[in-house]
Amino acid sequence: MLKLIDASLLEQLFEAAKQQPRLRFNFDMRTSCSDLSQRMLNALRPGTEVTIHRHTCSTESVVCLCGRLDEIIFNDEGEEIERISLCPNEGRYGCQIPIGVWHTVEVYEPSVIFEAKDGAFGADGSETFEDFRKKCFDGE
Repeated sequence: MLKLIDASLLEQLFEAAKQQPRLRFNFDMRTSCSDLSQRMLNALRPGTEVTIHRHTCSTESVVCLCGRLDEIIFNDEGEEIERISLCPNEGRYGCQIPIGVWHTVEVYEPSVIFEAKDGAFGADGSETFEDFRKKCFDGE
C-alpha cells in the first residue's frame, strides 16, 4: 500500500510524540514482517533524550525532513568530538553515521527524521555507551 509522507502524516507523528513520555515516536516503514531492513520515520520533540549508542553491524543513514537537530558524535571515552547540524530550511538535510560510531541527538525544534539501517531490528549490533563502559570496567 502506498503511504504518502506529507504534512498531515508529520503532524500525526508530532502529536503521537507529544503523548509519549520519551517525547518521540517511531513510524515503521517496513512493508512486511519478512522485510529485514530498518526504515522508519522518527518524530522527535525538544527535550527527548536518546541514549548514546552505536550500531556495530550497520551504517545509519539519517535524513531530516523538517525541524532542527544536531547529531552528536562521541569517541570511546564518551567525549564529544563532532556535531552535525541538520536543518532542511538551511540546506543541511542528512548524514551517514559509520558502523560502530557512538552518537545521539539534541533536538532544538520538533523534527522528523528518516532513519535507515541494515538488517532486522536487533541485528544491527546496537549497544548503549553505558553498557559498553560497564563491560569494559566491570570485566563482564
